[in-house]
Amino acid sequence: MSDQQELRQIPFTAVRLRYGSTKTYHDVVAELLADVGSEPVLINDIAKQFDTWESFEHEVQSHVGPSGFMLFAVIDHGAWIRETGINRKVLRVVIGNPLIAITMLRHDVTAGLFAPVELLITDEDDGRSALTYVAPSSLMVVEPNEALRAAALELDAKLSALATKVTAT
Repeated sequence: MSDQQELRQIPFTAVRLRYGSTKTYHDVVAELLADVGSEPVLINDIAKQFDTWESFEHEVQSHVGPSGFMLFAVIDHGAWIRETGINRKVLRVVIGNPLIAITMLRHDVTAGLFAPVELLITDEDDGRSALTYVAPSSLMVVEPNEALRAAALELDAKLSALATKVTAT
C-alpha cells in the first residue's frame, strides 16, 4: 500500500433473517413482484430526466409499490446452478426506494453500500419456500450514529412487513 492510501477495517456483525413459508416458491415470487413491480426500474435514467428533487420524487413515487419499494434487479441463480447439479430454485431480488435510502445516506453515505437491499427466495422441501435477507441496520450502522440507526430501523420494519406479507398463508 502506498503512502497515500489508508486501509481502515471496520468489523461488524450482520443479522440474517429467514422467513419460511408454506407457500410455493412461485407463489412467493409472484406475490413479491406484484408488490414491487415486475420490470426493473432504471433509477439512474430517471435521475437524468429531472432537474429538481421534487420532480424526481414525484416520478419515483409512480414506481413504488404498496410496500414502499420498487424492483431494481432480478438474478435467477437457479437458472445457472442446475448446470452444476444443484436443482433448486433460487432468485435474488434487488429492491429499494431512493426516497427511503436518502433518509440513511444523509447521515452516512457509506450506507449506500447496502441500499438498495437484496432478498433471496428459495424453494424448500415439500413445496415450501423461504425468503431470506440481511437486516439493513445490521449492515449500515457499524459505528455510533443514532440518526442513521433510527432511519435504518425504519427500513428494517418496512422490509419485515413486506417479507411477512409475501410469505404469509
